Amino acid sequence: MSQTTNVQVVGVYVRDQDEALAFYVDKLGFQVHTDVRNGDYRWLTVQYPGQPSFQLGLFRPGPPMHDAATAQTLQAMVAKGAMPPLVLEVDDCRAAYERMRALGVEFTQEPVDRYGAVDAGFRDPAGNGWKMIQARR
Repeated sequence: MSQTTNVQVVGVYVRDQDEALAFYVDKLGFQVHTDVRNGDYRWLTVQYPGQPSFQLGLFRPGPPMHDAATAQTLQAMVAKGAMPPLVLEVDDCRAAYERMRALGVEFTQEPVDRYGAVDAGFRDPAGNGWKMIQARR
């Protein structure tokens, strides 16, 4: 029997894949891993440099996975920040905050000292929440 070896792709719902791609590449430093189309469906994943076995899927709710009503509900939930946050680890939270804010990233929480680390919160253009946490030294 074969064994599972890792999680390869974790997806987030986005309202516009081109907008999401620009955000994740230009503002967060991800790189395009896969960008292919099958009719109206687009499989788009990005990867953080130095993490070759993990991809973040930037997926638009809709066919073939969702009907129109479900897609609309999912987009509304994401826009309200209802989805679980993702976590980005950084070396220096305050420096990353200043750099990303200058690039136009919408922060929901400035860096704060908490539980022996520094963290901040931001959202992507679709409304997905992120926590940015400074690596413990």
